[in-house]
Amino acid sequence: MQIKAKKSLGQNFLIDKNILKKIVSVGDISREDKILEIGPGTGNLTEYIIRLKPKALIVVEKDIELSKILESKFKKQIKIVNKDILKLSESFYNEKFLIYGNLPYNISTQILAHWCLSKKIKFKKLILMFQKEVADRIIAKVNTKNYSRITILANWKFDIKKIFDISPECFSPRPKITSTLLELIPKNNMKEIQNPKNLEYITRIFFSQRRKMIKKNFIKLFKDFDDVSKSIDIKLTDRPQNISVDKYLEIVKEFENRSN
Repeated sequence: MQIKAKKSLGQNFLIDKNILKKIVSVGDISREDKILEIGPGTGNLTEYIIRLKPKALIVVEKDIELSKILESKFKKQIKIVNKDILKLSESFYNEKFLIYGNLPYNISTQILAHWCLSKKIKFKKLILMFQKEVADRIIAKVNTKNYSRITILANWKFDIKKIFDISPECFSPRPKITSTLLELIPKNNMKEIQNPKNLEYITRIFFSQRRKMIKKNFIKLFKDFDDVSKSIDIKLTDRPQNISVDKYLEIVKEFENRSN
């Protein structure tokens, strides 16, 4: 049966068998693993995951037609959740899932940011495919043009490794862009902040004017902005992309201390 991809859902189905096998191997799946696959499409990756016999496999597929195809193809080998991933409650993540995701390009950063900002959601590992341009921002280094809010949120919570790029020819229909596979492993020594939403708030303020000096942002956040900048050793003439992830966390801690 020929399935027509829906542009509105950002659907591009990965069909290259060698790439599918490589992606599955990155997870190093054991029989104890509980796996969550986001956006399984027609189940091409799902098929290879099942062969490794994990303890459980749950797939989240928003498209009702694709959900029906998955149901007829895999029967009781998988559990299908026919919902929007962004609308699932935190209680859904009641296990430390190993996550695979060919994330819809139009909401990929939203999904990752949601996972980063939740204190309750725990993971074993995430193996996620992004548009290359988005992946480049996630793994960007400080003082580069790609360094952004999602860089800070993701690198606060995860150790991130680029696995490989995937060309448009590996998909049907062919997208116009290259994709990138990333492996994200939760940090054991993650720096604690009281409320992750404060990191989201502060990075939003800073990166809303990424080319301007950060002095105005400090004035917005702190009455004694000059003292704060000196105590955490940040120059008010810097731009948002000049400040490391650790320094952003120090800003958040100062903000939280003064808000209590």
